[in-house]
Amino acid sequence: MKALITGATGFLGGALTRRLYGMGWHVTALGRNVTKLKNMESEGLRVLSLDLKEKDAMADVCKDQDIVFHCAALPSPWGNFEAFYQANVIGTRNVIRGCEKYKVKRLVHVSTPSLYFGYASRVNVKETDELPEPVSNYSATKILAEQEIDEAFARGLATIAIRPRAIFGPGDTVIFPRLIPRLQSGRLPILGDGENVVDLTYIENVVDALLLCAESPENTLGKKYNISNDEPVKVWKLVERICTELNLPSPTRRISGQTANAAATALEFLYRLIPKQPEPPLTRISVSMMANSTTLDITAAKNELGYKPRVSVDEGFERFMKWWKESMSLRGGL
Repeated sequence: MKALITGATGFLGGALTRRLYGMGWHVTALGRNVTKLKNMESEGLRVLSLDLKEKDAMADVCKDQDIVFHCAALPSPWGNFEAFYQANVIGTRNVIRGCEKYKVKRLVHVSTPSLYFGYASRVNVKETDELPEPVSNYSATKILAEQEIDEAFARGLATIAIRPRAIFGPGDTVIFPRLIPRLQSGRLPILGDGENVVDLTYIENVVDALLLCAESPENTLGKKYNISNDEPVKVWKLVERICTELNLPSPTRRISGQTANAAATALEFLYRLIPKQPEPPLTRISVSMMANSTTLDITAAKNELGYKPRVSVDEGFERFMKWWKESMSLRGGL
């Protein structure tokens, strides 16, 4: 089986690339991190350094592929709309054009459940639930990217998409690696009542879901599927566990969600006045993530894809912490 993976130098794309290559697939890894691509090439992978915005070049790499896994995206909670639009919408459009031109058998698209959430708690969200107004340029452009996928399906391209929630595990650069420095600084207060719960998804479980999508029955095509570990955890209990593992003091100071949101709103306003608009130390999205409950209903993925999380949050957490400690030790950080 021949597969093209966009975003292969990213967290999820990299994990998928390694899995498929180990299974004997003929994999083409597409990304922009030259160092990681060279490492993959040295391991025997076919690699390409390419920007998805390059329309013709992007189309041509789809030639002779059986399946394209579109994992690439610009996922930051902060940034310029045009940058998100070019990466997430135009990039997806160019991938679709390549799949259509060379009659790729199936396009598996990685979307996001970020498009479900705003600045309040929302639990057991189904794929068919109404979408709120997008709260970030990322979620706004991922909605538009899904529309591109829907239109391609209507034209006859076999598509399927997943919306994986809060991916974590060894190699993560987003979830825990953004949280740990705040804990090390000792300046992170408990936001809200401290009882909110969230879904997480271990990286290899998401890869499992992508493989299921590659071979799923025809009735799944054109659909989107929520993916999580299906075991909500209390955010601040998880924070305590991280602190225990790293011998850090657990947060004790409390700030209401309303107060934190007001502070984040003010910071966002001020940082937009700064040239290049750097990301503020606190945003309304980060407040919402730490103060509100956000969980998904994954019934459809279980029933229609046969998805079942193999690695629990506890086991995944242990694997991440082992990797993190080893990585920090090698860097002289522990």
